Amino acid sequence: MTGIGKMLMLLGVVIFIIGLLMQFIQIGKLPGDLVFKKGNTTFYFPIMTSIILSVVLSLIFYFLGKFR
Repeated sequence: MTGIGKMLMLLGVVIFIIGLLMQFIQIGKLPGDLVFKKGNTTFYFPIMTSIILSVVLSLIFYFLGKFR
């Protein structure tokens, strides 16, 4: 199997695992997320969710690069 095939399979597994975890863990309702409601308008800005997602993805890519 070529390198691109392995990478696509790995990406598929990672997306599957993230989707499975999102069924049980409510991401997006963390204490640092900002929600502004005024009338019929709601503005949602997930600051803490973005920071955690960035750290997790950085760690994943760091370890993928380390073992490559």
